[in-house]
Amino acid sequence: GVLPLCNRSQAWGRATRQPPGLLAQHRAFSNNKILVELDESSGVATMKFKSPPVNSLSLDFLTEFCISLEKLENDRACRGVIFTSAVPKIFSSGLDITEMCGKSTEHYAEFWRAVQEMWLQLYSSNMVTVAAVNANSLLPSPCQGSSPAGGCLIALSCDYRIMAENPKFSIGLNEAQLGIVAPFWFKDTFVNVVGHRVAERSLQLGSLHSAPEAHRIGLVDELVPEEKLKDKAAAVMAQWLALPDHARQLTKTMMRKAVLDRLVAHREEDIQNFISFISKESIQKSLRMYMEMLKKKK
Repeated sequence: GVLPLCNRSQAWGRATRQPPGLLAQHRAFSNNKILVELDESSGVATMKFKSPPVNSLSLDFLTEFCISLEKLENDRACRGVIFTSAVPKIFSSGLDITEMCGKSTEHYAEFWRAVQEMWLQLYSSNMVTVAAVNANSLLPSPCQGSSPAGGCLIALSCDYRIMAENPKFSIGLNEAQLGIVAPFWFKDTFVNVVGHRVAERSLQLGSLHSAPEAHRIGLVDELVPEEKLKDKAAAVMAQWLALPDHARQLTKTMMRKAVLDRLVAHREEDIQNFISFISKESIQKSLRMYMEMLKKKK
């Protein structure tokens, strides 16, 4: 890989490589918030988010995500991962606001490091990564649709994005609506997908794009009817895996290395920026108001 992967998963060990004769066709491993199923005949794993009600990216979720992803990265049987949701109605509501409100600076540092780690691992993954954004119905505004902010970042970091064709679903980096600023590496990832002008406008307005709009601006690569999402993701994965891994991996590294290196070089500074920003009373107040609004919507 481009980067050293996180060490948190040492406890899992690396004993996933059994002699070929002992391999089952399907393997699954699950923890509280992530379910992983690996089909060894195709070399494709599916990682399903199962952290109801909205798959928010809490510290626990992010830690499990990193451990699960590294486990697959180190498994020779796995060549690709499809990311989707096991929770009806939502792919991911994004970063967990409760992790950013009324906590200690130590907690903010630990949380933000976990957000960085998730992105570094996913964006630098040697595997083919496909996001199948499968929200099923509308959530109370302003948490609309499927993947604001952090959920959108997961999709943006994949090699290919497929979204269920439903005008009620939305995706975007909506930080500006909460009075917070998308960090430079969110911005860089977004610019690499949709181009500078679209990213600039969208980030300044904190826009959440409907599925048709997301497809029009290139934020998602394809829209398909909900019931066909799983089959389409499998078909796209097969198309990408038909190529030799080595050439594809080197190309991906070449395309993404500068953006990855930038965060690696400025990681501590980025954490300090997050802490000083999120600790401001004005920001804490706006997050508290947002949480109150969400409670009233329930």
